[in-house]
Amino acid sequence: MINNVMPKVFAWMFIGLLVTFGTGYFISLNPTMLYNIFGSAFLWVILIAELVLVIVLSARIKKMNPTTAKVCFLLYSFVSGLTFASIFITYQMSSIMYSFLISSAIFGLFAFFGSKTKMDLTKFGTYLLMALIGILICVIVNLFVNSGTFDLVLSALIVIIFVGFTAYDVQRIQKLGALNMIPEDNLAIYGALELYLDFINIFIEILNLFGRNDN
Repeated sequence: MINNVMPKVFAWMFIGLLVTFGTGYFISLNPTMLYNIFGSAFLWVILIAELVLVIVLSARIKKMNPTTAKVCFLLYSFVSGLTFASIFITYQMSSIMYSFLISSAIFGLFAFFGSKTKMDLTKFGTYLLMALIGILICVIVNLFVNSGTFDLVLSALIVIIFVGFTAYDVQRIQKLGALNMIPEDNLAIYGALELYLDFINIFIEILNLFGRNDN
């Protein structure tokens, strides 16, 4: 199944990113929609919906109907795009495109490494998760400290963590495909979600490091 599932994984990941970026750009052009999202409590509804969809997809992917899994993934991509509009009104378009290209190159390099390396990356999963939890605690602390330098350091560390997750997730998806534990279409969606999240986090932090604000 490995040879069949990975192209589907990357295809669905691309579709998800297209939906997210397209939705975000469209919303950024509509001041009324921007106000309705970011100027009201509706933003919390969106954030909760994102969290619920991720939990549902991750927990139920093995038993989900393939069509339901695809719809949930596309819905999650769309909902994420609603909050992604903030990027298009915060940063210059040239910075967004430049950061996207850098993120794509980094993501592609480590995805290739994860797919080809003979090294067992399973043991690194726990360390990456622990590092991510530590970073999240530091991010929360920095909300009160508000240190610009510390924020840049955290962004660099988050990029490092998620490029590690990229290689780890690609190898794990391949192993799941070899075991035939999850139906191919469902595994494609599950893998697409994992890699989508890796890419989005890399992109956001690269943008935070190198992006120029749109005054």
